[in-house]
Amino acid sequence: MAAETKKIPLSTSDSLNMNQEKTIEETYQKKSQLEHILLRPDTYIGSIEKHAQILWVFENDKMVHRSVTYVPGLYKIFDEILVNAADNKQRDPKMDSLKVVIDVENNLVSVYNNGDGVPVDMHKEEGVYVPELIFGHLLTSSNYDDTMKKTTGGRNGYGAKLTNIFSTEFVIETADGKRKKKYKQVFSNNMGKRSEPIITKCKESENWTKVTFKPDLAKFSMTHLEEDVVALMKKRVVDMAGCLGKTVKVELNGSRVPVKSFQDYVNMYLNSAAESGSERPKCFYDKVGERWEVCVSLTEGQFQQASFVNSIATIKGGTHVDYVTNQITNYVMNAVNKKHKNGNIKAHNVKNYLWVFVNCLIDNPAFDSQTKETLTLRQSSFGSKCELSEDFLKKVAKSDIVDNLLSWAKFKENKELKKTDGTKTAKVNVPKLEDANEAGGRYSEKCTLILTEGDSAKALAIAGVAGLSQMERNFYGVFPLRGKLLNVREATSKQLKENKEIESIKKILGLQHDKQYSNVKSLRYGHLMIMTDQDHDGSHIKGLLINFIHSFWPSLLKVPSFLVEFITPIVKATHRNGTVLSFYSMPEYEYWKESLSGNASGWSIKYYKGLGTSTSKEGKDYFKNLHKHKKDFLWMDELDGDAIELAFSKKKIEARKNWLRQHEPGTHLDHNQKIIKYSDFINKELILFSMADLQRSIPSMVDGLKPGQRKILFCSFKRNFVKEAKVSQFSGYVSEHSAYHHGEQSLAGTIIGMAQDFVGSNNINLLQPNGQFGTRSVGGKDHASARYIYTQLSPITRFLFPKDDDGLLNYLDEDGQTIEPTWYMPIIPTVLVNGCEGIGTGWSTFIPNYNPRDVVANIRRLLNGEMMEPMNPWYRGFKGTIEKGASKEGGCSSYTVNGVINEVNETTLRITELPIRRWTDDYKAFLNSVTEGTRDENGNLPKDPFVKDFRKYGDDAAVHFEVQLSEENMLVAKQEGLLKKFKLTTTISTSNMHLFDSAGVIKKYDNPEQILENFFHLRLEYYETRKKVLLENLEFELLKLENKVRFILGVVRGEIIVNNRKRADLLLELHQKGFNPIPKKSKAVVAGATDDTEEAEDSPDVSGVRASDYDYLLSMAIGTLTLERVQQLCADRDKLNGEVDSLRKTTPKVLWVKDLEALEMQLDMLDEYDAEAEEARRKLKGGGAKGEAGFKVSKQAPKYPRKNTKKAINEEVSVETTGTSSSFAIETASSENAAAVVKPKGRAGSKKAPAKMQEKLSPVLDDFDEDDEIESLKDRLNAYRLDSSPEQSADMETDVLQVPARRGAARKKPLANVSVISDSEDEPNLDDDADVEVKALPETKKKGGRKAAAANDKAAKPPAATKRRGPASQQSQGLGQKLLTEMLKPAEGAGISPEKKVRKVRASPFNKKSGSVLGRIHKEDDTGSEPMSASSSENTDVIDVPARARPQRANRKQTRYVLSDSESEKEDSDFEQANDDSDSSSD
Repeated sequence: MAAETKKIPLSTSDSLNMNQEKTIEETYQKKSQLEHILLRPDTYIGSIEKHAQILWVFENDKMVHRSVTYVPGLYKIFDEILVNAADNKQRDPKMDSLKVVIDVENNLVSVYNNGDGVPVDMHKEEGVYVPELIFGHLLTSSNYDDTMKKTTGGRNGYGAKLTNIFSTEFVIETADGKRKKKYKQVFSNNMGKRSEPIITKCKESENWTKVTFKPDLAKFSMTHLEEDVVALMKKRVVDMAGCLGKTVKVELNGSRVPVKSFQDYVNMYLNSAAESGSERPKCFYDKVGERWEVCVSLTEGQFQQASFVNSIATIKGGTHVDYVTNQITNYVMNAVNKKHKNGNIKAHNVKNYLWVFVNCLIDNPAFDSQTKETLTLRQSSFGSKCELSEDFLKKVAKSDIVDNLLSWAKFKENKELKKTDGTKTAKVNVPKLEDANEAGGRYSEKCTLILTEGDSAKALAIAGVAGLSQMERNFYGVFPLRGKLLNVREATSKQLKENKEIESIKKILGLQHDKQYSNVKSLRYGHLMIMTDQDHDGSHIKGLLINFIHSFWPSLLKVPSFLVEFITPIVKATHRNGTVLSFYSMPEYEYWKESLSGNASGWSIKYYKGLGTSTSKEGKDYFKNLHKHKKDFLWMDELDGDAIELAFSKKKIEARKNWLRQHEPGTHLDHNQKIIKYSDFINKELILFSMADLQRSIPSMVDGLKPGQRKILFCSFKRNFVKEAKVSQFSGYVSEHSAYHHGEQSLAGTIIGMAQDFVGSNNINLLQPNGQFGTRSVGGKDHASARYIYTQLSPITRFLFPKDDDGLLNYLDEDGQTIEPTWYMPIIPTVLVNGCEGIGTGWSTFIPNYNPRDVVANIRRLLNGEMMEPMNPWYRGFKGTIEKGASKEGGCSSYTVNGVINEVNETTLRITELPIRRWTDDYKAFLNSVTEGTRDENGNLPKDPFVKDFRKYGDDAAVHFEVQLSEENMLVAKQEGLLKKFKLTTTISTSNMHLFDSAGVIKKYDNPEQILENFFHLRLEYYETRKKVLLENLEFELLKLENKVRFILGVVRGEIIVNNRKRADLLLELHQKGFNPIPKKSKAVVAGATDDTEEAEDSPDVSGVRASDYDYLLSMAIGTLTLERVQQLCADRDKLNGEVDSLRKTTPKVLWVKDLEALEMQLDMLDEYDAEAEEARRKLKGGGAKGEAGFKVSKQAPKYPRKNTKKAINEEVSVETTGTSSSFAIETASSENAAAVVKPKGRAGSKKAPAKMQEKLSPVLDDFDEDDEIESLKDRLNAYRLDSSPEQSADMETDVLQVPARRGAARKKPLANVSVISDSEDEPNLDDDADVEVKALPETKKKGGRKAAAANDKAAKPPAATKRRGPASQQSQGLGQKLLTEMLKPAEGAGISPEKKVRKVRASPFNKKSGSVLGRIHKEDDTGSEPMSASSSENTDVIDVPARARPQRANRKQTRYVLSDSESEKEDSDFEQANDDSDSSSD
């Protein structure tokens, strides 16, 4: 075995081992350094074999990029000498000359540089001259001291010695002027021999070094210096000229190199690139400090670089190139993606289009090998920074690189999209596709694909196609779209690739991406038919499909009849004789309706907003008359393409705004035309969608509401929504009564949003949040399902939107149904109170919340002719600060919103408020992300934790975090700023305040004062209109009253005989005696609500006067002929005359001030409640209660807190709404009997709002006595009397919620809780009236004195809840509504009527209690001061008040309709049953 081992030593060839045997000495050898370099040269100078590579070379005085064959080792030994010469510039900045000679014939290279030469002196330790030591001894260098920072190329001590070793002759010459010595020494035989140095004298001014060598070509398998090697060497000389710059004159073979700077050097590359036929690339130069020069140009998609470190050519780049390139790529990437959001450009994509040139000086550079092709030194060790300037980066980003990147992205996108291309095949497998039998076959050109809006429309299309002949059916396919198609114009390739709908359409039609189509022969279908609803969203879907085809296959739109649409009627009018008229647009229908001139009898109208409305039979009729319903799209010119791009391109935002501004109402597409131009479709049909979308997104300046919110408010008023109902049920009511055509879920979300009251939502929520409506924890998203939570009108809402204004508004009409007005008219601009935000077509808006008190104060200033004061954002309940920043151009301002953070001790911070709309849970997640040891959802620890620990003590209304830090981190945080460090600062701006003005035109407002000023003038006009309407109504009532007095006196005196006469004769006599005929009018509780009750046929006219015109006289009860009634009517007439005079003297500004005073009273109560709620929360925390429990108590606290005991609360009989849970507690001023208990300190109880006129302005009910109407109108005016404070009428019981004792009690529905909404009209319920009766004590004659008496009287009565709520309560409410104002007449000699809150009920043969109440009231009217006990009230003779015959059933039914939207209606019983089990009627 030993012999075998000896025979097979280490060797490179087994065959050699078999033939040769080596000794141990021959196998294991030791070489000297010189021998090792010669034996293994690739370790030191690179390969000595020839290599072929594409490189830049210098030939014919220009740079050329070509393939060269060279020996890297030979190139390296030349470069070592050249770099040494360049290094001398770092040692001696005075160096100004570098001369290189490459003598090919003599195989000789010389490099000369001036400047300090090599010291000609003896090295004492080594015993040789320094030049010989440097150039003739290995591992000698001046660069070994790493503590010194040097920017030279040498490092390892080989350098020039390698050149000497691989040369047959090496000559070193140097002149040391300092020592006045000149040195020359010759080395030969690969540094194996050296001559003795020749030292001569020289002048002191002589300082230079010259190295001449003859390469040992045999070592490189060469016989002469080949052309490619020489070209590379020359290129390195040019490199030196570029690196050293203009201070050094570089010569090559006696001629100066034509490069004086690094920019000149770069231009040689760019000039060469331009010679290839392409345009010369632009170049961007930046010099950073003294050590960095950077030039950037562009390439065609392949990254290139030319870089130098201390004059060394790093042909493979390195960390210095990455350092510069990363700055450029990141900046350009961000700029491109920001501008083109769908570009999805990555940094490496940018790098592929860059050509980077870097010339830098780096301290002690480190390379990957001795060949120094790649710098490996870390950036932090460079010794300098190269931070490119912003201007330089911007120039690069604005260059053609953006187009190059987007072109590349487009190419890549197209490549991806081609994967989803379709082909012309007979069968395709696409879910839900009803494919045409002939699709993809011989007759594919005749086939039509019908794209429908949803599955229901697909069913209609299939039914319609089924009505065709069997032959025709073969050519129709149907495919349903799922909602709206993607806007592909700016979609990302990922979105397009993942969109199944687009992929399906391409497969069904056989579309191939980016293909140009001159005909449809290569497609599976020859026609594409769009079949959508006739509403705005249907138009949008058509537009998106057109946009889809135009974006990818614009040539297809030019193919005649390729794209067609199928239209269906939006309205059908059917006559009783069977005639059917179809209308395809609303303007067309409106024109026809006007042509009837009001003679529409016999016509029934049906609206077809969706395709699902049509029956299958109608679908068959549509397809049988295809010529009527099929419309071809026609491409006329490029204007069609521009129109499509205008509507859907994000680049056309400004143009789209102008397009919408120029829209004229009434514009519509004429569907009678057979052919539709694409531009006409965009400008006449699609624009209607854009306008509707804008109106849904941007609120009105007048009321601050979007259409959905306005519909909700309309239905709240129409339904008299004072009794809570489930949000889900109420949303259904809104859909039914306001023609809401969108999703129920969206509507429920809007209702919830209007009721939310947490910090950052509404300052004044118009609806009450009875239940979990969301908290600031997650911005309201944690609300309960709509089927679990309840809501109702907030009490303050009717103070903002007085009912007196309802009749002045312009109500819209849709589907033959009167719906919400164009806008409501609040007394202050609610858009400033609750703010708004939204994004629509072309515009977006953001308006912060403002303090309603600031708004009211500014309105007062405007009323007084003073200048407004600037208003700053304000959010109810926010404890932080909002600081105004510098104003921008146009008056816009920015604000800094700060939370609250306090230092508890040296390691603890307390956070008690977050910036607006920074939600608690999000902030907790942020704290977790900076807390030590807390892992995220992926299990990762935080990168830069600075919080030790934190604890959360707050609840869903209050914020409270205790944060613990180390002392060091606390100091750092305080230095940086606690607000900034803990992200407790945000900004809001007023630069994007867009609203629709009163004319429906979108307008930009620069500041809130501008909004308020515009609102002020409009609101003042409406107060003038309100006064005019009130005056007209009052004068009308006065006219009726005067006629009644005349009539009664005529009857009493025997001048008019009523009994035992023909009706016609009596009417004629009345007409002849000059009595005014007054026709009956159909009335509605909410102005604008329709009344479908048909008036009974009147008897024939007498002398042109209808019989019903004198019903107001002839229908009076017989009791009106009594002496007392006659005297009362005469007194009322005189008093009404005074009211008319008083109103005439009242100015609109006074009316407004009264409304503002009432609103301020509600705001006072709101503030009082907030303070009490905060105090309750504070006490709970102080008492050791947990924050969560504390919040629950505060949230469930009474909305209108009472200071009486629980017992008093149980005995309280004042009207209240059960289950009330509002965001704010406002005790309604109408509860006069309770005002003394909860009246704000320092405020007179008489400051009540004239907003209580809201119900009075509405027309009175027909089945009431006309004298009661007079009382109603008369007392309506009492609210505006200038000699007394405004009074809230008792009818607020039906308009504004009464004060719930407390929420918890409300939810339990105590027996004493009596609803003011009556359930039936059959039998008046005395106890319901007793709820609101106020008795006057003899000794209480001063203002408000009767209120206390009322409370005592109520307490003495048995609880009203002991009576079950039966049908009687409805008539009580219905009869009392008009007569309620009778109780509001001021008592003589008193500022406030003692009869306030007494509901007057007429006598009824079915209920003696009503008579007793009337008698009691009448007697109180007579006595004026003496109160009556409950027992005496019950025994009062009913003869005192004439009883009136019970109203006819028809009239009573009409009355119920007029009150249709109150809680009392039987139609709405489902709401009541959901809220209160006691609501069910029982007799």
